[in-house]
Amino acid sequence: MIKKSLMKEAYSDRIFLIIVHTILVLILIVTLYPLYFVLIASFSDPNAINRGEVILLPKGFTLEGYGYLLLDASIPRGYLNTIIITAIGTFIGVMLTLTAAFALANRRLIGKRFITGFFAFTMFFNGGMIPTYLLIMNLNLLDTLWALILPGVVGAWNIFLVRTFFISNIPEELYEAATIDGASVTYYFYRIVLPLSSAIISVMVLFYAVGYWNLFFPALLYLRDATLYPLQMVLRNIILVSEVMSISELDAETVAFRQRVVEMLKYSSMIVASVPLLITYPFLQKYFARGIMVGSIKG
Repeated sequence: MIKKSLMKEAYSDRIFLIIVHTILVLILIVTLYPLYFVLIASFSDPNAINRGEVILLPKGFTLEGYGYLLLDASIPRGYLNTIIITAIGTFIGVMLTLTAAFALANRRLIGKRFITGFFAFTMFFNGGMIPTYLLIMNLNLLDTLWALILPGVVGAWNIFLVRTFFISNIPEELYEAATIDGASVTYYFYRIVLPLSSAIISVMVLFYAVGYWNLFFPALLYLRDATLYPLQMVLRNIILVSEVMSISELDAETVAFRQRVVEMLKYSSMIVASVPLLITYPFLQKYFARGIMVGSIKG
């Protein structure tokens, strides 16, 4: 009887695992196929895409879309601006987040409850678009890269995530031992806490880098100088100009050509904007998974 029940349990477990794996594979396909389609569409003839012929492999292989992007002088400049914004914003954001979370993780911090509540308040309410614009203008940050960096340099949710990581993984006894040996708070933070926090640091770097790399709407609000546009803004303008020219042209053959260019630019620009992050993510994946789980379980 016991053997039969064990066999039934093993059989039911196998059925359950098969169902779970099947569902996961379907979710994987649904998630990855749009990305794969964008990739193969960027190498395909737009006419073949419109006819629905591009499904698994490129049709009418072409690099014209990438050629148009590479010939535009604003693309390298947009890349450089985005790299500068991402590097500076990520560095400042990660450092401020780590220091703020370290302070909030200290149970001896005076006014800890009030400060935590203040940070939590900013998660639900903000000044709004117009007051923020007026603030940026009064600070003389319009038409500067700082207008894109400073407003989003710290996120309250990130601070709470890192604080939970510190509380869960850095024991209070470690600080007491360090102070007995004569270590200052600054020394303890930089020489002991940070080396033990590589997982959550990687998570924060990824969070901030993705946010700054995809920055678009603040650039639309605060920048008028085209030489300061980040990559996302540059790609948007290229596509918009192509679409406007397609609409305004009277010659049918020219309109068809312009529409073809627009279709190619849409897919190739997505790839150009996404490749750096897609290359970076695999190197941070193991730290990301570990950091996000540890930082969200306790606290």
